[in-house]
Amino acid sequence: MLYPLLFEDNLHELVWGGTKLKPLKGLKADSQPIGESWEISDIKESPSVVKNGSLKGQTLGSLIAQYGAELLGERIFQRHGTEFPLLVKFIDAAHDLSIQVHPNDDLSRARHGKLGKTEMWYVMHADEGASLLSGLREPLTPEEYERRVQDGTIVDALARHEVHEGDVFFIPAGRIHAICGGIMVCEIQQSSDVTYRLFDYHRLGLDGKPRELHTELAKDAIDYRVLPEYRTHYEIPSLGAVTVADCDYFTVNVVKVDPACACQRDLKEFSSFVTLSCLTGTALITDGDETVTLPTGFSCLIPASCADFTIRPADEQPVRLLEAWAK
Repeated sequence: MLYPLLFEDNLHELVWGGTKLKPLKGLKADSQPIGESWEISDIKESPSVVKNGSLKGQTLGSLIAQYGAELLGERIFQRHGTEFPLLVKFIDAAHDLSIQVHPNDDLSRARHGKLGKTEMWYVMHADEGASLLSGLREPLTPEEYERRVQDGTIVDALARHEVHEGDVFFIPAGRIHAICGGIMVCEIQQSSDVTYRLFDYHRLGLDGKPRELHTELAKDAIDYRVLPEYRTHYEIPSLGAVTVADCDYFTVNVVKVDPACACQRDLKEFSSFVTLSCLTGTALITDGDETVTLPTGFSCLIPASCADFTIRPADEQPVRLLEAWAK
């Protein structure tokens, strides 16, 4: 009974948000600052709701309760139970996001009873000269970190990276980071909403009040190591898939399919559901007798029992997708 699942729009207004996500979704553009589109979510405050087929109207969580390992995959079900382990988002930053860090699993479970948060970004769009922050560019001690937050110079200690479409960054728990203005990314992350905000440029929230900072909580969550490189380097394939992130929580591929071609993806060996987010073009995703259309800016969930599927361009334009499965 399961099939490739599409979901209703799930947009989030945020103070730093832009105006690109509504047009991306085929909705009328306006001045509302939409920062995030939660493409595939089982966060209880904002779950994904199916919009296609016989399961239309059901939440992702209700489907997991009904189908268990058939949807999640036996391996994922054994590890995570009925807890959907990933969250897929599109993020549109018109303005700089706060400087932040996420705790790892052990710290997050001890403090909040939730998963930690490791994530990755694929840059979908970047204005000319746009940049983001990822990692430290100089060593810091916990005491220096606190001083820099207090005097507003924490940004100066971070590595800044000019970015372009197709750039990829892996952000493990503990790495200080921030998406900056003029950038849209597809983010794949552990299913967690635990974020420690270190610095927010003295900005007011949508409610007109200063946004909460978590300076002390973040102190123990930060990885203070300086690395020689924070950007992921990869070659875009002429056809097929290339892995751009592979960690304890997920594997992410960039998949490219040219016109008049079909790309068969048999991923059942991984015993996991698969997420697909269309980055360019319009893709036709076929599993057995079921075909769904996936335009640019939309995502679908392939249940584990359907993880042998075909991707074809819908027209004469090549398609590029971000493909992920859980671990």
